[in-house]
Amino acid sequence: MIHSRRRLRRQARWSVLLGLALLGSACGGDEGAGGANGDSQGPLTLSSADFTENEIVARMYALALEQAGFEIEGNYQLGARAVILPEFESGGIDVYPEYIGSALEELSPGAATADTEESLGLLREQFEERGGTVLDAAEAQDKNGLVVTQETADELGLANVSDLAEAAGDLTLGGPPECPERPLCAPGYEETYGITFGEFVPLDSGGPLTSEALASGDIDVALLFTTDGIIAENEWVLLEDDQGLQPAENLVPVVRTEILTDEIEEALNSVSAVLTTEALTELNRRVNADAEDPEEVARTFLVDEGVLEE
Repeated sequence: MIHSRRRLRRQARWSVLLGLALLGSACGGDEGAGGANGDSQGPLTLSSADFTENEIVARMYALALEQAGFEIEGNYQLGARAVILPEFESGGIDVYPEYIGSALEELSPGAATADTEESLGLLREQFEERGGTVLDAAEAQDKNGLVVTQETADELGLANVSDLAEAAGDLTLGGPPECPERPLCAPGYEETYGITFGEFVPLDSGGPLTSEALASGDIDVALLFTTDGIIAENEWVLLEDDQGLQPAENLVPVVRTEILTDEIEEALNSVSAVLTTEALTELNRRVNADAEDPEEVARTFLVDEGVLEE
């Protein structure tokens, strides 16, 4: 009987210890999934579109998240929005930088306006339906813009996009391959301004192919990003969007809601808080014109702004 009671007491103690261990394991699992380092959910997959500026901003996000203790798996220059959105919705991307107006136009055609707060609210609704959360908008905006050389501007008397109406039929537009189908590109200029270009040359999304084609005279008008430092570098003319085709295009971090924590939100919003249009233009210039490394440019900026520790 004595041995039997001892055996029962030992079994009881082991049962209690086992229960405590399982409870501790369960609590630890919950903390890891939503805690500061997110180790239990593995690395965060962070991507960017296939152009310089988006990669720079994505690398800023990565650096801020790494400082917050997260492991990052970067997949930069992934492709156009048509590639990124399905990948995000399927869970293959956790975080990426987006532009309010263009993203909203993709998800809800005709909804985007020049009002940042209005468009941001609508974009948040769209991403909620797709398992995503849109965080704070940066002051920085980057819009589509039509650019010509100073020589072309002088010859044709161009200052505004509407000035192109008479000459457009004799001009060649160069830009991203998807431009003929995008409402903020060729169809938008035709609908808003009555402009139909004589020819379109598919190149890249505001990248070196488009810039080189404009410089060499292979195209007459280039669709570039308004924050592209190469415009000022070459003393080109960015035509004024005088009829307001382009909507608000503030940069915003987009995160899969399932993995979002307070720490992730704080890290990403800290980048948005310091990112201005002027800063973005200079960062683009440093990478595109001075051939600096995108990650080093991103790191230097965040250190200078006090977001990253040296």
